[in-house]
Amino acid sequence: MNVKEFMLNDIVEMKKQHPCGTNAWKVIRMGADIRIKCEGCGHSVMIPRNQFAKKMKKVLLRTDS
Repeated sequence: MNVKEFMLNDIVEMKKQHPCGTNAWKVIRMGADIRIKCEGCGHSVMIPRNQFAKKMKKVLLRTDS
């Protein structure tokens, strides 16, 4: 099983593009649900952790915190 690692404030790439034209998202809250914020338009979405792990492609920018 492939476990994808991500941390708070990481910029991640999702499989599907947001309607604003970007697929880069910032992780702004972690828990049972993950809240991510679109880097293009600022729209935020909260999705369950298991769905987020399926839809995330890779980490684009990792934070040092």
